[in-house]
Amino acid sequence: MEKNEILITYGEDITAMAVRLAQEANLAELIGDKNKKIGLKPNLVNAKPASMGSTTHPEIAEGLITYLKQNGFNNIVILEGSCLGASTVDTFSACGYKKLAAKTGVRLIDTKTDKSRVCDCKGMKIEICESALALDFMINLPVMKGHCQTKITCALKNNKGVIPDREKRRFHTIGLDKPIAHLNAVVRNDFIVVDGICGDMDFEEGGNPLYYGRMLAARDPVLCDTWAAVQMGLNPGEIPYIGIAEKLGIGSANLSAAKIRELNKAQKNAPVQTGKVRQYAPYIDENNSCSACYASLINALFRLEQNKLSRLKNKISVGQGFKGRKGEIGIGQCCSGFKQSCRGCPPSGSDILELLAASY
Repeated sequence: MEKNEILITYGEDITAMAVRLAQEANLAELIGDKNKKIGLKPNLVNAKPASMGSTTHPEIAEGLITYLKQNGFNNIVILEGSCLGASTVDTFSACGYKKLAAKTGVRLIDTKTDKSRVCDCKGMKIEICESALALDFMINLPVMKGHCQTKITCALKNNKGVIPDREKRRFHTIGLDKPIAHLNAVVRNDFIVVDGICGDMDFEEGGNPLYYGRMLAARDPVLCDTWAAVQMGLNPGEIPYIGIAEKLGIGSANLSAAKIRELNKAQKNAPVQTGKVRQYAPYIDENNSCSACYASLINALFRLEQNKLSRLKNKISVGQGFKGRKGEIGIGQCCSGFKQSCRGCPPSGSDILELLAASY
């Protein structure tokens, strides 16, 4: 797998999806030496199951562990430190990782109890847990979701879980963007598998998940987060730590040079009807839409200014049922015959937002 590549797969069998991404990326070849110490870093911000939209599905870790062991890699750990005020032990249990560890024999490391040392992260001194520094290969397993302060959290911010709580407090004191970027100058991002199954697009602690049924793999955390921001209807320039990380040489934000490869097509059904979906459903005429297309539309409506949304005269059409038909405004390739349409299969949230903002 090349550094500027993003692999995307859709489905319902989460474990199988993770295995396929590892196979397509030729993860075993990327790691190399069978004796390397490999760390899996999920996002376990709180003690909520992944279905709530805040934590990484344990099935992803299980799929990767299965793949790794089948390819002769046995020196594997799972490491995480939950958010300030939360118990990592509780999150390991509530999120299914204690059970996974017992099943696979992989050791769990609570970085809250870990020793740490100060590292020079390209001009910024940051305390980093020794368990993360001891790894030879890090597999980052973030959830693609919203964040109340940084707008998104994905690959770059997920590594905040390998610093001690006192350093997390300092990050918040000095502003999150700069230290998040600098942290990734030292903490590894050798392989990234993003949980895009049902992240909460508003809030990092979940509660209002939006179903995509999607998972992706990348090797560049800056490119990964740039892609995630665009899919969520945001301009990557609105996420300062992405630009800072690019300037530090951690990765590239140039999506035009990226190789985006979909391994299959999105599931032929709309997302699970969460609170957010119900809120915007009156503005949508949905007819057999794919989950990714529908979810991108929901993200765009969420970010559209309320006064523009209230002036909407016609419902926005989305879905395969509109193929070959005409109408006022439609989303996706299936609505290409409409007077106004945002093409793509699926289109990004930012492209939909641009069309809608210019329509009213």
